[in-house]
Order: sequence, then structure tokens, then C-alpha cells
Amino acid sequence: MTSTVHDGPITAVELSIGGMTCASCAARIEKKLNRMDGVEATVNYATEKAHVSYGDGVRVEDLIATVVKTGYTAEEPAPPAPPAPAPDEEQPAAAPDPVLAALRQRLLVSAALALPVVLLAMIPALQFDNWQWLSLTLAAPVVVWGGLPFHRAAWTNARHGAATMDTLVSVGTLAAFAWSLWALFFGHAGMPGMRHGFDLTISRTDGSSAIYLEVAAGVVTFILLGRYLEARSKRKAGAALKALLELGAKDVVVLRAGKEVRIPVAALTVGDRFVVRPGEKIATDGTVVEGSSAVDASMLTGESVPVEVSVGDSVTGATVNTSGRLLVEATRVGADTQLARMAKLVEDAQNGKAEVQRLADRISGVFVPVVLVLALATWAGWLLATDDATAAFTAAVAVLIIACPCALGLATPTALMVGTGRGAQLGILIKGPEVLESTRRVDTVVLDKTGTVTTGRMTLAGVVTAEGVDEAELLRLAGSLEHASEHPIARAVATAAAERAGTLPVPEGFENLAGLGVQGVVDGHAVLVGREQLMADWAITLPDGLARAKAAAEAEGSTAVLVAWDGAARGVLTVADAVKDTSAEAVARLRELGLTPVLLTGDNRAVAETVAREVGIDEVIAEVLPQDKVDVVRRLQTQGRTVAMVGDGVNDAAALAQADLGLAMGTGTDAAIEAGDLTLVRGDLRVAADAIRLSRRTLATIKGNLFWAFGYNVAALPLAAAGLLNPMIAGAAMAFSSVFVVTNSLRLRSFR
Repeated sequence: MTSTVHDGPITAVELSIGGMTCASCAARIEKKLNRMDGVEATVNYATEKAHVSYGDGVRVEDLIATVVKTGYTAEEPAPPAPPAPAPDEEQPAAAPDPVLAALRQRLLVSAALALPVVLLAMIPALQFDNWQWLSLTLAAPVVVWGGLPFHRAAWTNARHGAATMDTLVSVGTLAAFAWSLWALFFGHAGMPGMRHGFDLTISRTDGSSAIYLEVAAGVVTFILLGRYLEARSKRKAGAALKALLELGAKDVVVLRAGKEVRIPVAALTVGDRFVVRPGEKIATDGTVVEGSSAVDASMLTGESVPVEVSVGDSVTGATVNTSGRLLVEATRVGADTQLARMAKLVEDAQNGKAEVQRLADRISGVFVPVVLVLALATWAGWLLATDDATAAFTAAVAVLIIACPCALGLATPTALMVGTGRGAQLGILIKGPEVLESTRRVDTVVLDKTGTVTTGRMTLAGVVTAEGVDEAELLRLAGSLEHASEHPIARAVATAAAERAGTLPVPEGFENLAGLGVQGVVDGHAVLVGREQLMADWAITLPDGLARAKAAAEAEGSTAVLVAWDGAARGVLTVADAVKDTSAEAVARLRELGLTPVLLTGDNRAVAETVAREVGIDEVIAEVLPQDKVDVVRRLQTQGRTVAMVGDGVNDAAALAQADLGLAMGTGTDAAIEAGDLTLVRGDLRVAADAIRLSRRTLATIKGNLFWAFGYNVAALPLAAAGLLNPMIAGAAMAFSSVFVVTNSLRLRSFR
């Protein structure tokens, strides 16, 4: 049932839930919370968290009280741990998980006691006189103490008028144990010399001489083993998020009144200036104010090549300074940093539910009562058909034990945890489970040109010189003039000139002519750099070769910059927004995934078609105003296409939100990242193809898990009811179905 949310402000809280043992528990808590007025909740069994939105008039204490009344524990997550000690302080070893340690101890003791019981029951040759009493002595602690978590949970649920998986395990094992006690003390099973055969199916014997101690002890042990392996796997599945949260630096050296002072990272504020020495982690997001270095961002972006940074460049917290000393001014701290936002995105995605999981949850909610009725019907059916109480009892116990829907509850969350965690390691952030469904249906990918397919920076693309003019000389004279200008085209020329021609001379009489170009004196030459109109103003005409070069550049949508000195035209420089080295490969990969690429840009058609040809895109939509990009996406959708959009700018945000799947480049603006469904932390378009592949693989894993879980229950229940499964074999099969699902999900960790 969905609650009615008030019109007032909505507050969200995340609660840590304790005491859940299966998907039915999560479904019950969710149902109870959603019955509260103004509350909307989702409970995730794998992460053991409830995400709750609530309106006015509801307090967190009320939410916790509701969970407690349902028979579980709830609390708000603990605040972040205090900063770690500085490197010279002694650090305690990481404490083991107490829940996992207790479960392991219970499992080992139960296994040691249950093994002789199972062997004595299965191998008649081992059965000595009065062996059954030794079996009772060994089995009793396993059933009572080993199975205590199941009995306790079943009792709690019963008090609240509910039944979960624990009810099935508890009722099944206690029934087998109680039957054995009756047979030993009041029937013939306690007689010296009694012998007992073992059968994989159920066997018909005199009820008063049949004991089921191996079933009771074996099932408890197998299910404890399943729970232990499941708990360990869940820890592994969440390890990527934990690793992400622990990436950051723990302390930092800040400048205070000209002195270096080491403080915890938590004490940093925006505007603080801090020192990063070679080999140290950058403490938080900031801007370099002094020094230059190469920064290794591989732990955040998956990109192995260090990025060169110098004064004015932005750096991200948790990346590693590899060479020079940097002085950085903090621009974001705490929860605003890229690392913290990445971790939040991953955690939100892991706490969400895909549509397929909601179906599984609904089934789990009604499954247990149905199984209890089915077990009763099986017992009655066998009794009526065969008049054999032993066979009837055995079949009913097998039905109870085989039916536990553990695997259903784990199918989606474990795959999501591993998939999103692996994505975070590779620089791919999946916003939520519903995103996975979109990646499967997408057939068209719209690529924004500037900053996505191209670098978004003007670069020198070509140099054509007049007869007898040296290219290095042309660049040196033009570059020295352009170096004094702030225009993006001028910067492109100056940068290329400095790289190719070395040190640039300082011009004299520099003058910036708005809309035309620049002029000045360099090494005694009167130099002009700019448009054709500037040349015309000085009565300079272009020779045929340079005129053809200029026309060819403009036909391709590039900018032609003319260079003249001492009254004659000397060359043409072609400047363009360079295509990223990886874009053509990325487009090829997107095609391999069955997607049709479309290039979308506000630039003129000539520029767009040149870029499209270079990267292998056939469909081009050019000269689109920023506000019209969303209409283009809408138009493609009305043609029956399912559209993914890749963009990085503020002007892409609306289109990213409109698209069926929005992929935001993490090198872009906050608005774009907020609007996207998938965030690609590094600015490499190839990651878009990886993101879609990972999402599809995760979805396929979820569906494979659910198919196994549903198929297992559907196939196993009739076999148990038909008497074709011994209850102990049923217990082992049930435990390992959960382990299979979790192990299948863990395969996503190897995604490349």
C-alpha cells in the first residue's frame, strides 16, 4: 500500500535496520512504514537499510517505533567516524565484524556436532547399540542453540501475527526434533539394537521407530552455512563503496599565518590553502594557486595516465600528487566534494529497487503463508492417500524447508551492490536501479559535440605558408603577438607556437583590434594576425595558394587566421575545436552495442559534418540553439526511438533529463551531472559504451538470479510435496540456492 504524502516539505532519512533474516522481513517492515500517514519507504534486505521520506507531523522516533513494533531494530546511521590519527600515531588493527564472527562460531560448533549425527543416520554400518541416544545428545544443542536465531525470529514474527522464512526453518526443524523425541521416549526408536536406513527420497517405516535427528541438525547447519556465506558475500559486495569512502586523505597541512600546520581533513573550510607534497593525496577539491605537477586520478576515474596541472587548474580530493609541490585553495569540503558525491550516488543506487525486485518482494510477502498451507495440505494428502503418518510428516517437513525464498530476496540487491560498486571503481556512477532497465531498451545515442566528442578547446589544426616562408618563423612571429591576447583562438595559436617554435619574443606596440585581430612589432617586423578585413585595411591581398587554403578551412567549418608582415601575406593558420583521440573508437563501440549515434551541436553544419566524418557518425543535427536541444530529443522519441543523451554543459541538462537515459560527463557542469542517470567521471567518451555495457550486464545478472530463484522454488516444491526429497537434502539445496545467487552477482567484480 502506498501512503499519502502531505503537501508540506518532505524530509528523507536513512535507517539502519537490524534483525532482518530474509526478503519477507524487508517486505513486512516496508509495508508497516508505508501504512503510516505521510510516509514513503523502501527497505533493502542486502544493505540492511530503510530509505524513508516523510512529511510534517512525522518524527524519526515514530518511524523507529513502528519498526520496533514490527519486531526489528532501527536506528539512524552513526555520524562519520572521527578523523584517523596522523601517520606517526599508532593505529589499531581493523576490528572484525562481530555479527559475522558470532555467526561463524555458531556454524563451526553446529557443524562439529551435526556431522557425526548425519554420518550415523546415513551409514547403517556405523550404527552401534544405543547410537540413537548419542545422536540425540549431539543434535539437541544444534537444534536448540544453533537454530536459536531462527526460533527467536520465528517467535517474534508469530507475536506480530506474521510468518517469514525463519518460521519455515524453525517449524520444520522443531517438528523433526519433536517427532524424534516422541519416537525415542514413547515409541520403539529408543530400543537397544535399533537400526535406521537412509534414503534420498522419503521412506515409509513404522512412525514410532523413525527418528529425524539428522534432518533437524543437518538443516540447521546447512542454513547457518548459507547465512554465513551470504553475510560474507554481502560484505564483499559492499566493499567497493567502503573502499571509495576510505579513499580520501585523513589529515592535511594548511598554511596558517605563513606557517604549515597539520590538521584533520574534517577541519578544512572553503578558502583554506593547503600544501600537497609529491606522493601525498590531495585533501579536498580545490584550485592550484602555486606550483605544477602531474596528478594521478586513477582511483576516481579509472584513467591510468596522470593529468598535468598548474596554477589555475582544478584538482579533486583523493587524487594523488605524483611529482611537484602544490599549494591548493579549497573550493569544496565535506559532503560537497566530488568523492563524497560519488559515494552518495553509489549508496543511493544500492538502496534503490529495480522494478523486477518489487515483484520479487511482493511474492516473498505472500510466499511463506502459502507454503505453510501447502505443507499442511501435503501432510493431509499423504495421510489420506497412504495412511502413513511417517511419510506424510516427512513430505510436509521437506516442503517447509525447501521453500525458503532467500534467493529471491538477494537476487537484485547483491547484483546491484556489486555492479554499482564496480562501476564506481571504473569511474561510472549509476544513479539507481531503474537506470538499468533504460540501458536495455536504448537504440539511439545523441552525442553533444563540444566537450563530449571534441575537447571543447580551440587548437591549431593546420599551417599553410606562402612561397619562401619558413613555418617555424611564421608561428614564432604570429604566436608572440597572439600570446598577448586573451581570445580563445589567440591562445590556441600562442600555445602551438610555444610548443613548436620555442621561446616567443615580446612584441612592441601591441594593439588588439576588436573583431579584426591584433597588430604589433616583433623583431623589427610590423606583424598583422587576424581576419581578411584586417589585411584589406592595410591593402594586403592574398596570393592564390593562401586564398585556396583559407576557403578550404572555412568549408570544413574551421577558423582561418591570416598572418602578414612587412606589407605581405605570409601564411594561413587553421584553428578548430579538436576531436578527442578516443571519440572515433567510442562511436565504433556504441555501434557494436546496437546503438545509432547522432551528433547534436549548435555549431554550423560544415563544422558538425567534418567532426561527424572524422568519428564515423552518419546522422548530424546542427545549428541547434541550447534551449532547443530538449526538443530534438523529444522529436527523436516521437519517432519511436529510445534515446540516450551524452552531454557535459549547463545547456545539456534539460536534454539529459528528457532523454530515456542521460549520461553526464563528469568533467562537465554540476547541472549536467545532476540531470544525468549515469555519470562518467572522466571525460572519455569510450566510458559511455562501458557504462551501457556494465548496466546491461548488471541487469542480465539480476534477471539470471531471479530466474534461478523462481525456477528453484517452482521446481523444488512439487518434488518435496511428492515425497521425492529427503528433508535434509532439501535444506542443503535451499541454503546453496542463496549462495549461488550471491556468487553469481560477485562475478560482476571482474567486469573490464
